[in-house]
Amino acid sequence: MPPSVVLVTGVSRFLGGHLAARLAADPGIERVLGVDIVPPSRDMLRRMGRAEFVRADIRNPLIAKVISRASVDTVVHTALSSEPARSGGRTAMKEMNVIGTMQLLAACQKASSVRRMVLKSTTAVYGASSRDPALFDETMTPKEIPSGGWAKDATEIEGYLRGFARRRPDVSVTVLRFSNLIGPRVDNAFTRYFSLPVVPTVLGYDARVQLLHEEDGLAVLERAVSEEIPGVFNVAADGVLLLSQAIRRAGRVALPVPGIAVGSVGKLLRTARIVDYSPEQLRLLNFGRVVDTTRLRRQFGFTPRWTTVQAFDDFVRGAVLRPLLPPDRIDALERVLREGGITAGRQVDKLLSAVGAR
Repeated sequence: MPPSVVLVTGVSRFLGGHLAARLAADPGIERVLGVDIVPPSRDMLRRMGRAEFVRADIRNPLIAKVISRASVDTVVHTALSSEPARSGGRTAMKEMNVIGTMQLLAACQKASSVRRMVLKSTTAVYGASSRDPALFDETMTPKEIPSGGWAKDATEIEGYLRGFARRRPDVSVTVLRFSNLIGPRVDNAFTRYFSLPVVPTVLGYDARVQLLHEEDGLAVLERAVSEEIPGVFNVAADGVLLLSQAIRRAGRVALPVPGIAVGSVGKLLRTARIVDYSPEQLRLLNFGRVVDTTRLRRQFGFTPRWTTVQAFDDFVRGAVLRPLLPPDRIDALERVLREGGITAGRQVDKLLSAVGAR
């Protein structure tokens, strides 16, 4: 049964706003409500067309009135943040992610009109460690449970959603675990990391990177709304890139940093407001993470159009990233860094100087 009234959270951000725009362009959907605590940009409001923006905080129980008065039958929850700096700090981010989701689910539980719930989650729930399998499928649990940050929030949110599904078995629940989103229009910690002229990496490691193109991310969310396909699905592009390969394709210079100094580098980048990389994201750059998408293709009926390599190359083209140095100069510079001619402290200083932090 196609949806009639759809509510999308987080419409001031890329995924939520563009999804609301796509749904509003579907004549089969009677009404689209876009919810956020801040209004979308003028350009996004224009793109959203007939979608109605409702300024509301999902942490407030008043969200229940929005859902009941509009007789919402489908809720798409994309208002989850992975960047504390852009959310007003870690405490505010956790409140929005976890407390906000709890209030939203409580509102949906009370609303008899709600028949479908779609959650945009993350593959970060699998964690990242040296003991990880080659591929994570949806039945697996992390080898090391995330202890904080975005990954912990997502794990808790999925747990609350499972509880909601038990209390409301009449509601179709779909969980989409996205890998790192990338593309020419996406601005997140991952794209900013690869835009650095000198990219810090963990000395002795070359993580496997699996991505998802922005267009595929929007397409899979749109399908989850239009088709009732309950379950948990990994959403990622085919293929992987080694971190070193991605840095080369972006024309950047890799700066190997000893593992003991990685946390300090991440903290300095956050303090300088250059890249807001959390500890769990730094672990991803250390160990990498790749997921199995068999269930996405066979059960959900969706195959991403863009491979990981194609998605990354489209980001590079769209961001107009120009090589920092000619390829031969990059080779020479990276060789010097690998040979240990620069101490860990001086590496950090050079990194900060290169990105303009000092």
